[in-house]
Amino acid sequence: MLVNLDMPWFILGHSERRALLNESNEFFGDKVAYALAQGLKVIACVGETLEQREAGSTMDVVAAQTKAIAGISVSNWSNVVIDYGPLRKWLAKNVGEDVAATTHIIYGGSVNSGNCQELDGQTDVDGFLVGGASLKFIDII
Repeated sequence: MLVNLDMPWFILGHSERRALLNESNEFFGDKVAYALAQGLKVIACVGETLEQREAGSTMDVVAAQTKAIAGISVSNWSNVVIDYGPLRKWLAKNVGEDVAATTHIIYGGSVNSGNCQELDGQTDVDGFLVGGASLKFIDII
């Protein structure tokens, strides 16, 4: 059905779906693989909860989430954007240097008018996935 809507990009793995619907990393990986097989493009959301960050398990959590999609064919990575900045090193080690260098990584955490210019200056941020601040989007641009 989604293919017929002529909408090429889809957000998968959003933290709210993980939390509220208990979507597993395996299910996330299956959805990404299916979307790519249907010719869709994916914004893959990965990231830790506040509790996981405070416990110091950020990279373990993000690595487990990303491992679920690491088996994607290298040719399909051009159709994937990842919503998590510190991931480039992990991609280089676990998927390949070419994928790490060419995968677009966007920042999806709490982007707002107060921090967007600073975030835009970071080398590993190729764009933003704006959430609640999109209601005041003119302030961001």
